[in-house]
Amino acid sequence: MDHCLFCYYDQFPGQKVVFENKYVLFLQKPQEVLIGSGLIIPRAHRETVFDLTQEEWNATYVMLQQVKTYLDDENSPDGYNVGWNCKEVGGQSIPHAHLHVIPRYKDEPYAGKGLRYWLKSSENKRG
Repeated sequence: MDHCLFCYYDQFPGQKVVFENKYVLFLQKPQEVLIGSGLIIPRAHRETVFDLTQEEWNATYVMLQQVKTYLDDENSPDGYNVGWNCKEVGGQSIPHAHLHVIPRYKDEPYAGKGLRYWLKSSENKRG
């Protein structure tokens, strides 16, 4: 894809490849709010998680375990949010599959409020 931001991840200022394997990368960009967070992305352009190959799924699993060990050692988080957004309505803003890995800390204002909290909000009820 000529215009995909994750196909050209090296053009993001400040972003670095922390880990990589044959199929996926773990990228981090300095964050002021989501300290330690990053993305696992496939090297090949895949629009959503549903488009990953079996090899990419397996490589993502291996990478996720490596990333957790690294983040535990570097940041000592108290929990994690890990997830995929798919398509615009699902919150995906870049059409290249990416797994969010977000360390969470008990002293955060939103500690204890994960994905389920937002989904069950009465303000989100369909008309």
